[in-house]
Amino acid sequence: MRPLRLDSLEIFEDVVRRGGFRAAALGRGVSSSAISQSISVLEEALGIRLLNRTTRSVAPTEAGEQLLERLRPALHDIRTAIDDLNQLRERPSGTVRINAPGPAADHVLCPLAFEFMKIYPDVNVEIVSDAAIIDIVEQGFDAGVRFGNQLAQDMIAMPLGPPLRYAIVASPEYLRKRGRPDSPRDLLQHDCIRRRFPGGTMVTWKFERDGDEVEITPKGRLTLSSAHQELQAALAGSGVAHLFEDYVRDDVEQGRVIELLSDWKKKLPSWYLYYPSRRHTSAAMRVFLEYIRNQR
Repeated sequence: MRPLRLDSLEIFEDVVRRGGFRAAALGRGVSSSAISQSISVLEEALGIRLLNRTTRSVAPTEAGEQLLERLRPALHDIRTAIDDLNQLRERPSGTVRINAPGPAADHVLCPLAFEFMKIYPDVNVEIVSDAAIIDIVEQGFDAGVRFGNQLAQDMIAMPLGPPLRYAIVASPEYLRKRGRPDSPRDLLQHDCIRRRFPGGTMVTWKFERDGDEVEITPKGRLTLSSAHQELQAALAGSGVAHLFEDYVRDDVEQGRVIELLSDWKKKLPSWYLYYPSRRHTSAAMRVFLEYIRNQR
């Protein structure tokens, strides 16, 4: 077997994680052909195909999956060892990778990251928005963001803010045509903008007032998969949307949408930043965690 280069193994893991040659090339600042050539050299050196390629997608073969299972922890350990050397320098460096739902990334995590990067110019931050609940260790992330009630017991977590609440909103145009609901159950007579989770589950809408709880399965012609899409649909007058207060605050204040049923709000758990308790934390991640703690 020909000698293997560490960067070829890193490129292989990068291609699978990012979902293709082009995405990996953009992330590394090289050409797609250079990425493809590196994978071909790796497969030739190992004597086995690692990726199934089509014109539309790239997926690991059984051998590729087997290699990835062992490779990801090893690469993490190598990167952590290198990051730890940064403690001997004046300024920490390295990369922090975080997975978070879109609303949490947009309104909580990104503002924190922007300010953090001004203080630590040698630390890179990569935030990936994803509504699905994933295994952050298996997918190569340093941390994730989820509701406090969705965290595994072996994770260390810290709150990123106060408890959350949903707001029900619709555009003035829609309300002129359809009128305003007086109770949560009135929404069943409206065009609600529904959302489906990546796993296929439809989001239900939950309400609470003075101890009275109501849960409805909204009805409507439009089903979307992200908060951004839902807000755009509401602004366009397509129906009633169910979104976090923080996500629609500016649009409510500017009158682009009107909040409905404001006395029917159910308190939800806070967003939490979480990371593995059994995994060595890199120097870059340690200073990021310290920064987050100081903002609370």
